[in-house]
Amino acid sequence: MIALTTGTSVLPTSSLRDALERVYARYNRRQFIGSDPLQFAYRYSDRSDVEIVAFLAAALAYGRVRQIERSLTQLLDRMDDAPYEFTSRFNACSRARLRTFKHRFTTGDDLSDLLALFRQVLDEHGSLEAFFLRGYRDEHTTMLPALSRFCDSLCRMYTDLHGRARTPTGLNYLLASPSRGSASKRLNLFLRWMVRKDDVDLGLWTSIDKAKLIVPMDVHMGRLCRILGLHDSKTASLATAVKITAGFAQIEPADPVKYDFALSRIGILEDCTGRRQVQCRLCELRRICQEREPRSL
Repeated sequence: MIALTTGTSVLPTSSLRDALERVYARYNRRQFIGSDPLQFAYRYSDRSDVEIVAFLAAALAYGRVRQIERSLTQLLDRMDDAPYEFTSRFNACSRARLRTFKHRFTTGDDLSDLLALFRQVLDEHGSLEAFFLRGYRDEHTTMLPALSRFCDSLCRMYTDLHGRARTPTGLNYLLASPSRGSASKRLNLFLRWMVRKDDVDLGLWTSIDKAKLIVPMDVHMGRLCRILGLHDSKTASLATAVKITAGFAQIEPADPVKYDFALSRIGILEDCTGRRQVQCRLCELRRICQEREPRSL
């Protein structure tokens, strides 16, 4: 029997796969995207709108769920509910409409800097996908080189346009490049939405191999993957995200981020803290958690 050895203990791959498949069957359903920023992308039918909305939804996917929903609703309202048209015609008047927008520490000016770059991308390449594919190579084992080039090219575009030595902090946060050591959680989330295709993920970017995706590393995935023995790190770093992805790749080589949405629902919907609670009785991971107790979370 093959054993998973990437984390803090050895666990039979078949046992973990069976548990993850049960989690996937239960939670990887369209009915649960109401707890996820991805819900905003499903409000649009035009591919061009979906691509822009998905990026913005992922970019603002930090903070409390309700806060994210309010911010995205307000942002799309300021964009006249026409995200592609607003972006492709972005100008000084557009920037003025966003000036008073704020989501935690992301300001309207930060988003304006981003959308101004996207306007140039759309003018020159037609879509975010076409621009991203400039850095994508079949020989790359992960998405990280292409993602780094995507972010770094946009940052260079900004400095060239504005004659500045560096990009503003707010724009750097929206374009958190792996080349700068970021785990790029929100950008990896966007790529999961765009590349994978199932009842939850959109699958609009068909030229990219989903086997190269990296797990979006948030607090829920970090906690659950530590319980599952996929890592023993105390930080949600890029190295941790790569290690977790490698563990999932032993189970599902062609689709290592398959279980991301479903596992995250355990944290978001079931309020999993890694400690025993009443709702644990119905959890598909209960047996694995019990086998690994006592544990330090």
